[in-house]
Amino acid sequence: MNRRLASLALPLLLLSATACTADSDAPASPRQDTAAAARPSPFEDCAALADGPAGSGDGQVAGDPLPELTLTCFTGGAPVALRDIRGPAVVNIWASWCPPCRKELPAFQRLHERTEGQLRVIGVNSRDSREGAQSIGEDFGVRFPMLVDQGEAVQRALRRNAVPLTVFVDAQSRIRHIDSSGALDDARLAELVRRHLGLTVTA
Repeated sequence: MNRRLASLALPLLLLSATACTADSDAPASPRQDTAAAARPSPFEDCAALADGPAGSGDGQVAGDPLPELTLTCFTGGAPVALRDIRGPAVVNIWASWCPPCRKELPAFQRLHERTEGQLRVIGVNSRDSREGAQSIGEDFGVRFPMLVDQGEAVQRALRRNAVPLTVFVDAQSRIRHIDSSGALDDARLAELVRRHLGLTVTA
């Protein structure tokens, strides 16, 4: 009997190591969010996300456009329509309560630094507290622009229910690939960018 229970538990443990659902934890209290709002945002402003293409892309046949949704920016300012974002771009959907999300965020920050002017790296903080997202940004040195999706609207539109989730968007602002394989490291992220967006990431 114990052997049978162990065999059933192993796949669940493996699943939890690669993806998280919103039921994993509850957002922080409004008092914590108010305290976080009083601190300067660690993330960049979102105003430039729709300004001109970041690069030329690889000329592949376009896929589906980004969902027709408008999200707020963590830093404030005008809301951002996802379909107005100019590619090529990598959109990382994450939450502070998700261990694989925290593990991969530094790789996305390094990608942001290495591809500036060629590729946009954009975060979407999903069903999280402002305190949680702010603390992760500060602790992990995450600086790329951050959108906020409290109701998991992006995940629902993409028909995916777990994080982390990474969307690769080409120069025509169309989705080339959605990755939900778990925490991405530098090498895997560079390979996905090369394969789906035709851009080479230099170390």
